[in-house]
Amino acid sequence: MLDLHGATVMLQWAAGGLLFLWVTTRRREVGIGYGWTMRITYGLIACVALFLGVRYGLQPVREIGSVGVIAGCLISGGQSWVRRARGVEGQRALSESRSERVAEMTGIERADREKASEGPEFDPRLDLIAPVFGFIGLIGAGLNAGDPAWLQLARVIVGALFLGAVSDAMLLGHWYLVQPGLSREPLNELVRWTGITWLPEVILLLLPTGMISVINGTIDDGYAGMLGWFWVACVIATIALVGVTVAALRERQYSAVMAATGLLYLAILTAFGVDLVARAALSL
Repeated sequence: MLDLHGATVMLQWAAGGLLFLWVTTRRREVGIGYGWTMRITYGLIACVALFLGVRYGLQPVREIGSVGVIAGCLISGGQSWVRRARGVEGQRALSESRSERVAEMTGIERADREKASEGPEFDPRLDLIAPVFGFIGLIGAGLNAGDPAWLQLARVIVGALFLGAVSDAMLLGHWYLVQPGLSREPLNELVRWTGITWLPEVILLLLPTGMISVINGTIDDGYAGMLGWFWVACVIATIALVGVTVAALRERQYSAVMAATGLLYLAILTAFGVDLVARAALSL
C-alpha cells in the first residue's frame, strides 16, 4: 500500500515537466518564449507542492526539493530573459533561410539584425537545475510513501517522467501556433517519450501489491471494483492515443499538428487517470 500526498503529486508533475523542458530546449530549435511559459507554469506548480507539503504533512527532503525547483526556474528564467535578444540558434537559422528565399524570389532584402542580438544565447543546461532538485525531493517522498520502499520510489519517479512527458507534449503542440515553421521532431520526441514511459508506469502499478489486487477484488476500492476497470480503460486509451498521435504527425499538412495536440489533450486526462486512479485505489 502507499501514501498519496498532493505535495508529492505536484512535485512529480513539476519535476517531470521541467526535465522534458530541457529535452526540448537542448535542441536549440524552439523559441525562447516557450521556455518562459514552461518555467512559469511548472514553477507555480512547485509553489503549490511546497504549500501542500508545509501545510499538510511536512517532509523536509521533499519540501527542499520544491524550493530547489522554484529557485532553478528563477535562475534559468533569469538568464533566458537577460539573453532574450539573442534568440535561439535553430529558430534564427530557420528565419534567416526563409528571408534568403524571399529575397531571391522578390529581390527584397531583409534588414540585418541589430547589434543587441549579438553575444551568447541562453544556456539550456541551466534547465537541469530545477529537475535535479525536484527528483531529489521525489526520492525523499518515494522512500516515505509506503512499503516496499523500492517499489513506491520507482512508482513516484517513473510517474513523474510519464506525467511530465505527456504534459510537455501537449504544451509544445500549442507552441506551433506561435512558431509554425518549427520542425516536428521536438514534438515527436516528447510523444515517443510518453510511449516509452507508459510501459514501466503500467508494470510498476501492476506489481504486488498493485492494481491486479484491485481488479480481482482482493483490495476493495469502495466502488464495487469500478476504479480498477476505469484504470484499465485509461491504460488502453493512453497508449491508443499516443499511437494515433504518432500517425497524425506523419501527415504533411500543418493541421496534423493541431490534430495531434487535441489528441494529447485527451492523453493527459487518461495518463493522469493511469497514475492517480491507481495510487488512490492503492492508498485506501
